[in-house]
Amino acid sequence: MKVAAIQMVSGIVVDDNLLVAQRLLEQAGAQGAELVALPEYFCLMGQRDEDKIGIAEAPGEGPLQRFLSEQARALKMWLVGGSIPLRTADERRVTNTQLVFNPQGEQVARYDKIHLFAFSRGAESYDESRVQQGGSQPVTFDLSSVDGNTWRIGLSTCYDLRFPELYRQLGADLLLVPSAFTFTTGQAHWEILLRARAIENLAYVLAPAQGGDHENGRRTWGQSLIINPWGKVLNQLAEGEGVVVADCDWALMQEMRQQLPALQHRQFR
Repeated sequence: MKVAAIQMVSGIVVDDNLLVAQRLLEQAGAQGAELVALPEYFCLMGQRDEDKIGIAEAPGEGPLQRFLSEQARALKMWLVGGSIPLRTADERRVTNTQLVFNPQGEQVARYDKIHLFAFSRGAESYDESRVQQGGSQPVTFDLSSVDGNTWRIGLSTCYDLRFPELYRQLGADLLLVPSAFTFTTGQAHWEILLRARAIENLAYVLAPAQGGDHENGRRTWGQSLIINPWGKVLNQLAEGEGVVVADCDWALMQEMRQQLPALQHRQFR
């Protein structure tokens, strides 16, 4: 199954970001990608955390959700919408939500980011809990690919990457990690954490990222990656917008799972 990670450097204008996303999705489709994932915050990297509240949508309606549905249907691909803000009962907070659409444009999965990022070092400080409400439910969905296999896809977002117990619960064949890692934390931990999640779960990892200097002054690490179950990086992009494509080999994954007795306790499908 050919998959693609979209890397962006999203700005402060939603419509501009959607035009970039559409262009990159079309490039991924032209390369034959069956499953394509956008990065976290693909629709907006605002001037303030509160900007997310201003564009938040009700579940099931709104221009961001229509955009994702229409792109999936038009390009005939499985599309993972990175993350968009959805409204909650608390008007001061939104969920950081990852939506999945099938090639017919139907929403097939919703994951609300569970672990909210917090980091403070000198002048650099982040606390997503100020405007975000964390989710509580791990989420997977099944994808029947053109190669005749049914892949279990596990959803996660950015800071979730630091919590290996979440991935163990998913029991997935392919782990999705749309992200907007800071330059500081990404430089130190991004690749090693992604490769660890692939190795310990003997699963593919697809990690689309924000990567570059943003209009709001923030710098993100980038390095969108696709990793195989042995921890080998199949393809990557350091910085700037672009498309990262690679093939996920079902037979190779099954062979690796049979060869590694250290993981015999794991109940693979």
